[in-house]
Amino acid sequence: MRISELSRRSGVPTATIKYYLREGLLPTGERTAATQAQYDDDHLARLRLIRALLGPGRLSIAEIRDVLAAVDDPPESPLDLLGQASEAIGGERPADEADLEPARDLLAELQWSVADDSAALHDLARALAAINQAHLKLIKGGAVAYGKSMHRIAVAEIATVPTDAPDTAVRQAVLGTILIEPLLLSLRRLALQDAAARKFGDH
Repeated sequence: MRISELSRRSGVPTATIKYYLREGLLPTGERTAATQAQYDDDHLARLRLIRALLGPGRLSIAEIRDVLAAVDDPPESPLDLLGQASEAIGGERPADEADLEPARDLLAELQWSVADDSAALHDLARALAAINQAHLKLIKGGAVAYGKSMHRIAVAEIATVPTDAPDTAVRQAVLGTILIEPLLLSLRRLALQDAAARKFGDH
């Protein structure tokens, strides 16, 4: 298909597709002339993936480039692969090393094995600091209770990663890390709305 057809089928403007091509997010098509190229269903699938990472995934162009690089050329270690996905959605790191101590203490209590330079660890440190500063009351068991619930979900998710198909495993591990997170956040918010309606709806 030509780029105009690719645009029509994907719903992505031609100018945006050209931008993705220039940024290296979308592979070039097969040249048919000096200024023309043909694209196929693989390009269409890649475009939909890019849009998902930009939209629900909320990644920047630079972050998407890193994620797609991991998908296209994955590291040998599954742990490194998951680490790359986690790094892609991590925020800025705390400037003060002492901010990390409560997060490290929580992981020790949960008995979790994670990399000490993980972006998610720094995100956790910021979250704990914000909760502490706001004097927010957590559920019974505190952050440990949240951690145990998330670990049960994580174990179930890791079980979905195939071990006999490397390409599929890469996509499931990397994209699952990024695209399932908005699902979990949305479900939590909706669950809170429902729980509040059940508790306070008759008042």
